[in-house]
Amino acid sequence: MDPEFKRYPIGRFQPSGELTPARIAECIGTIESFPAKLRMVVEPLPDVLLESRYRQDGWTIRQIVHHVVDSHTNSYIRFRWVLTEENPTIKTYDQDGWARLPDAQYGPVGMSLDFLDALHQRWVYLLCNIADAQWQRTFYHPEMQQQLDLKWLLELYEWHCRHHLAHVELAIHAPAPHTVQVNK
Repeated sequence: MDPEFKRYPIGRFQPSGELTPARIAECIGTIESFPAKLRMVVEPLPDVLLESRYRQDGWTIRQIVHHVVDSHTNSYIRFRWVLTEENPTIKTYDQDGWARLPDAQYGPVGMSLDFLDALHQRWVYLLCNIADAQWQRTFYHPEMQQQLDLKWLLELYEWHCRHHLAHVELAIHAPAPHTVQVNK
């Protein structure tokens, strides 16, 4: 299988440019439905399958579930910063480092699935109440060295939901070499 496909099974993130109200609603809908979709795919898996990887050097399903919570928590906070501060510089974090922490490597996925349900309920409530003019609010992304706006951030996280759900589905169907033993 193509390594690019394994890394980006739905393709790399491409912002649409101008977000229409219909596209904003579509993005919010994806974010709203994501926790239930992820739970439906992950919850029935036996522990041994949670250690499956979507590619040789990729994260395990367990790490993906915990990563999604870490990433979406950061995104929710970024939205709040942008809505309450003038052009803030967002805080970045070491995603791989966080994925190597004990809670991400060995923690039960149920706690992150529950956290994700509550987080997305609150996040979607916020997103649904952003005024049209507020979508233009900007922030500075230090890793990308770019000024971006909330529309871009919304589309990124709509993509992020679909991207990691596809990773989980790939890992479930990955051949045995992508499965590892867990030493707790």
